[in-house]
Amino acid sequence: MKEARLIMGMPIEIEIVGSGVQPALEAAFAYLVAVDKRFSTYKKDSEISRINRGEIAPDAVSAEMCKVFALAEKTKKEANGYFDIKNPDGHIDPSGIVKGWAILSTAALIRKAGHENFMVNAGGDIATGGKNAEGKEWSIGIRNPFKTSEIIKVVFPRGKGVATSGSYIRGAHIYNPHAPEEKLDDIVSITIIGPDVLEADRFATAAFAMGKKGIEFIENLPGFEGYAIDAHGVATMTSGFGAYTVA
Repeated sequence: MKEARLIMGMPIEIEIVGSGVQPALEAAFAYLVAVDKRFSTYKKDSEISRINRGEIAPDAVSAEMCKVFALAEKTKKEANGYFDIKNPDGHIDPSGIVKGWAILSTAALIRKAGHENFMVNAGGDIATGGKNAEGKEWSIGIRNPFKTSEIIKVVFPRGKGVATSGSYIRGAHIYNPHAPEEKLDDIVSITIIGPDVLEADRFATAAFAMGKKGIEFIENLPGFEGYAIDAHGVATMTSGFGAYTVA
């Protein structure tokens, strides 16, 4: 069963293969709605909005917020400062890491409900498990950033996480913390395959902020592969990415 709902300002699609999947599907979407309610900077009553207004003290934030803040700080260090949830204006926007974290947690909920064959896709950040409805490997299309109706590459994640960052998807959320005023236009899209969707998502955001240096950073990151497209439409991939394009 496949269903898409508008959450976090984007269509989130969940497919669970098998019978009796409706309760798991509803629980998964309910969880994502709760995440959005807590972390959305567009909702005035969200926890993150209240933190940004100074209405919640640092020692009074929720356990979930603490987890995300800790992950963000970890990513900032591992990405040499190219990832920062604190915007130049001082406000905190965790959107560059929350989506991957939420999808990974959603996948865990689906598995806990007894379903091993599934896919969760939130704006190009994807977690899969098992096989698709045809009993085959899940396949994921990478869109042409200049013509989003066109698929330019198909990958088979085989249980790994996939995340895409790009100016055509959510560029407003990504900036170079080392040069906040600098326009990010070296690359228009980067797709990362990592150990899980959270890992892929956090490093996709960081690699995009690095520009053309991002794909080199991913090349040297054990357990990760990447595929970047620059402003001229030229694609560059890491040495092991091709292994995921063969069924």
